[in-house]
Amino acid sequence: MERLHMNSIRETIHRLQQGQSERQIAKDLRVSRLTVSKYRDLAKQEGYLEGKQALPSAKELLEKLGPATAPPCPESSVAPYKDLVERFLDDGVEKMAILARLREDHGYTGSYSSIWRFVNRLRPSVPEVCVRVHTRLGEEAQVDFGSVCLLLDPRQDRPRTAYAFVMTLCFSRHQYAELVFDQKITTWIACHRHAFESFGGIVQRVMPDNIKAAVLNASLHDPILGEAYRRMAQHYGFLISPTRPAAPEHKLT
Repeated sequence: MERLHMNSIRETIHRLQQGQSERQIAKDLRVSRLTVSKYRDLAKQEGYLEGKQALPSAKELLEKLGPATAPPCPESSVAPYKDLVERFLDDGVEKMAILARLREDHGYTGSYSSIWRFVNRLRPSVPEVCVRVHTRLGEEAQVDFGSVCLLLDPRQDRPRTAYAFVMTLCFSRHQYAELVFDQKITTWIACHRHAFESFGGIVQRVMPDNIKAAVLNASLHDPILGEAYRRMAQHYGFLISPTRPAAPEHKLT
């Protein structure tokens, strides 16, 4: 099982308190279901999942739960040939042909399954299926955030790259849009607050989608950089879901 950062342990408990499934928590936080199950058992023992318990502090969690121990992770037999494999993939060489070339030219002795797993981790395939999302009233909102064009920033009186924040309610398709001039996590959080104020309420789940701002996109999955966003979600009582439950390929149309 993975070694979780304390922020991630706290977020796991928050999601368990909100009734999210272990499978979806594992997807959203990018951890194994065994890890989620471990912390569910520990949280249950400490009474964190009984009734409407307040979310425990990081200090309390560290004292009572502690981090999970991480087992050694064996390196793939293909890892020493990573640069070669990447060049083959760039040239359009298929997995079976990569295996043959490594064996014939470089003395590789591993199996095809090792090549298959290594390539899939190196270049994961992305499904291109688009299905209309059907949700209940107040259940979910999708958020897009990306650069649009150069606009005059009235505060600095000069052209700057503008970013469009758009939150769409999945049930009604009502939208809130705002133009901003930076990718800061504080700006991202403020835009959420403005959207909720505009809609007059909070949804159960927010799904960041099509996040083109590189800095923000990295922050969403970082246990330290994304902590401010998670604290906001915990304060308002909604869940952050990078993928929809049981349908990560689904998008609004």
